[in-house]
Amino acid sequence: MTAAAIPSLPRGVRTHHDRVRDTEVLLGPERALMLDEIGAAILSEVDGKRSVAEISALLAARYGAPPDAVQSDVVEFLGDLADKRLLDMSHA
Repeated sequence: MTAAAIPSLPRGVRTHHDRVRDTEVLLGPERALMLDEIGAAILSEVDGKRSVAEISALLAARYGAPPDAVQSDVVEFLGDLADKRLLDMSHA
């Protein structure tokens, strides 16, 4: 995955707030993945238009974190979701 890659949620995958557990969940066909605050923050910026680099820069500015560290975390998290087929990646 490159910083120019554009992540998007595939058809049938969405985020949802689980009121019982009071946490965000990523729902896919026959699966549910509970998200921590970091995962939820990353996915909240995935709109099918922003690149990995843009998402990382936005989150780094929002949380006052080093951009390189944020991008590394974003790449790892989104790459894991793509491996599980819960995220599509396109290239601009």
